[in-house]
Amino acid sequence: MNRSRLILFFVLSFFALTLPSLLFAASVSGNNTGITLDDAVRIGLEKSRVLEIARLDREMAGQKIRETWSTVLPQISTDISYTRSLKPTVLFFPDIFQGGSGTSFKPLSISADNAATTTLGLNQSIFNASAFAGIRAAGLIRKISEAAYRNTETSVVADIKMAYFDALISKDQLKLIEQSIARWEESRKDTQAMFRQGVAADIDTLKAFLSVENLRPELLQAENRVGIAITRLKNSMGISPDSTLILAGKLELSSSASYPSDIAAAYREALDRRPDIRQLDLQEQVEGEKISAARAENFPVLSVFGRLESQTAFNDAAQLSHSRWPVSSSIGIQLSLPIFTGFRISSKVEQAKIEQIQTRTRLEDLKANIRAEIEVILASFRESQKRIMVQSKTISVAERSYKISQLRFREGIGSRLELTDTELQLNKAKTNYLQAVYDYLVATVRLEKALGRAPLMSVADGKG
Repeated sequence: MNRSRLILFFVLSFFALTLPSLLFAASVSGNNTGITLDDAVRIGLEKSRVLEIARLDREMAGQKIRETWSTVLPQISTDISYTRSLKPTVLFFPDIFQGGSGTSFKPLSISADNAATTTLGLNQSIFNASAFAGIRAAGLIRKISEAAYRNTETSVVADIKMAYFDALISKDQLKLIEQSIARWEESRKDTQAMFRQGVAADIDTLKAFLSVENLRPELLQAENRVGIAITRLKNSMGISPDSTLILAGKLELSSSASYPSDIAAAYREALDRRPDIRQLDLQEQVEGEKISAARAENFPVLSVFGRLESQTAFNDAAQLSHSRWPVSSSIGIQLSLPIFTGFRISSKVEQAKIEQIQTRTRLEDLKANIRAEIEVILASFRESQKRIMVQSKTISVAERSYKISQLRFREGIGSRLELTDTELQLNKAKTNYLQAVYDYLVATVRLEKALGRAPLMSVADGKG
């Protein structure tokens, strides 16, 4: 019975340890349904190591606030000491106390074999302007850590989306090459049939064969790009590189969010929403509190203190229970005022002022860079929209042109050069459209990040 219980315990422990990883693996593989973009972002926000570091930095800021408050809270300490005399301490007293003339001195042992002291001290700051300025600065640092966490979260979401779109376009580019190979395989079969009928020349069969084989290296490169893109996506999501990742999204347009129509409106939104702007703005306020804290060191510091002490001393021959522990206590007030500190305080004030000017300059530089970034991204966004409109019409024309050329070639009235040209045009039209859609989706991700947004972008579900 004991052995059976032990086996059951190990079995249950094994499932308890492995079940979470099995459930996560199932969520990553999607149970053959695949992972959407929203799923990838959700998993990335849970697993991202970069975001975990930012989360710990935020917790660190909270602990620093507690540390800063300690400067104005009561400070209670206790000391316990024990002294064992190896040789007694001796003082020399004039012999006049022993009936002498006072011209000589007699040694007198004043230490006991054992001595102990216990002390309880209390110190409470009443007025410390520098400490209160530091507390205000610590509160701002907590807000800075919140803005930094949000900025990191926005970057993680953008990186995951970019990696997801990279994986999608790699898969679709691979599919285009496979479709091109399939078309050329069909053309090769048609050419061989026409050659057996005496309609096509031997050189046509060789060209058809070379058209297929010349695409094989591109196929291998495309397959490698898919693997690399998937690996980068896993790394962005923070999941194991050995996990299976199946993408359910398609690289196609969906209902998009509303974006500002002009640069000025986009710039205003970025100024209101960007967490990095919020960070530097708060940092400038922190530098102001540092100036106040440095100046406050010129002010007096007022504090009260108390002390409770008990001590004893006894020789080895005496019993410990017979030793006495007299208690002494004292309270007081202390006022400290710096008179001359060797220009240390004035130097700290000037350093704090310089740091504030540096932060203000960095903030203005960031705003200028954001303005330029938004202008560039909006231009790319609009350009990709126009390319999508143009290329969506081009694909249908290219497909029709290829079908006509294929039919003409089968009928023997069209040349192989004509068929090759139309196939290349069709492949180029599909590639250009795919690239335009990819550029549009990437531009939306970059625009959302530039505006300070972090929404989940929906990608059409399906088996891509």
